[in-house]
Amino acid sequence: MIKILLPALALSLAVPAAAQDIPAEPAPGAPGSLAWHNMQQSALHSLTPADGWATLDGGVKFRRTAGDGTGPAPTVRDVVQVNYIGSFTDGDVFDSNEDAAPIEFPLGNLVRGWQIAIPYMGVGDTAEIAIPAELAYGLQGRGPIPGGATLFFTIELVGIPSKGV
Repeated sequence: MIKILLPALALSLAVPAAAQDIPAEPAPGAPGSLAWHNMQQSALHSLTPADGWATLDGGVKFRRTAGDGTGPAPTVRDVVQVNYIGSFTDGDVFDSNEDAAPIEFPLGNLVRGWQIAIPYMGVGDTAEIAIPAELAYGLQGRGPIPGGATLFFTIELVGIPSKGV
């Protein structure tokens, strides 16, 4: 009889302990929830070639909105000078230099999504890019950007100072 009860007793003690280790599901629609994650993926998949979007390496989406791509183009090793607006899938802006002078960045120090997309631009071009979380800030997030966030950017490539352009 004791042999039969011991496994049942052990199981009854283990289940509540294991349940305490499971994190609570975030509120529906909140960052990290299944609904929010699905919204991030849906935003990427809604960007189609019919609307001018191209899919680049890793699922980065790219659409040129001004310019023709014939200007000098940077490589990942270049310093780029840009104007940009970064927003979430709902359109809320999380970062921008819209009201300031163009800003310079070593392209190789930026998120992988920028490193993939910016070389498709020529100086003077403006493009929209959409970056899946794994090529931006991943599941950890950073600052105001929650983990798992798909990010949208409007970027104007003003110059490539490392090339004297």
